[in-house]
Amino acid sequence: MNQSIFKKAVVASLWVGSLSVANAAEAVPELSATATPTAPLAAPKPPYSVPWQLRPAAPLTVLRSDTSVAFYDAKDAAMGDKSGSSIATTLVAGYKITPTLAPMLRFAMVQNSTPNIGVKEQPDATSFVNPMLGLTYGKNIGVYKVAAFGAVTLPIGQGGGDTPNAGNATAAAAGIPARSAMDNAMFAVNYFTVIAGGDVAYVAHKVTLQAELTVLELIKTRGPDTQDDRRTNLTAGLHAGYYLAPMISLGAEARYQRWLTDAAPVKANSKARESVTVAFGPRFHFKVGDHWLRPGVSYSRYLDEPFSKSHYQMLQVDVPFVF
Repeated sequence: MNQSIFKKAVVASLWVGSLSVANAAEAVPELSATATPTAPLAAPKPPYSVPWQLRPAAPLTVLRSDTSVAFYDAKDAAMGDKSGSSIATTLVAGYKITPTLAPMLRFAMVQNSTPNIGVKEQPDATSFVNPMLGLTYGKNIGVYKVAAFGAVTLPIGQGGGDTPNAGNATAAAAGIPARSAMDNAMFAVNYFTVIAGGDVAYVAHKVTLQAELTVLELIKTRGPDTQDDRRTNLTAGLHAGYYLAPMISLGAEARYQRWLTDAAPVKANSKARESVTVAFGPRFHFKVGDHWLRPGVSYSRYLDEPFSKSHYQMLQVDVPFVF
């Protein structure tokens, strides 16, 4: 009798234990055969330092206002030093149609105030210059961002043609040094330009290190016979950025421009074949809903002649809104 009771007690204990395990499996998802495992939290992406005048090394949906204010001096035999200024503003709209592709449209205008030298009056003027149509292809490879860029500019800007308005032509030309000669195709208003370039950026540990190279082929479509039929230009740059805090980063840049052909500027002054500028400044980062507003201010100056001789320096105000 005692043995029979003992056996019944063991069976009952096993049955209750099996119910407890089953209930526990239902209560704890990771023990259930049909439960979906909980995904681990994704690590935050390392912050990318947006360059000043180099291209972003990624396809973006973006609206961007970028203005460079340039100040310079000119020598006059009778009146000594005379100061001048120019303001070059670009507006960019880009839309990421796939994770790796983003077309873009860019407009620019220049307001120029030229110092009056001698007896010749130089008119102040504003000029709308060539628009740019471009496409960025980019992808992430580990801690690197790799991007390729292609674009054309349309020769419809003011200040072009056989008999251009003097003020418009002077303003368009003034936009080139104001933008460190990195966007010179937009200001070469008599030329259709084909642009091809690439960027590589290392992004990790709050640091961004980026290199860029671009080749531009300018083909004359209008203007006087004295201008070159074709010009070939090269631009390159290095950008370094560091995040001091989530809301503020510092960025520095070195830019290089070189004419690969004997273009008219080189024939007029051999020192104009190449130019080097440096820039640095802070950028701020504000979350607006699911988007980012990244305004920044930088100071730039030329390191070589002919522009260094005129104490050419620029203040850039850059406001990209990234969607």
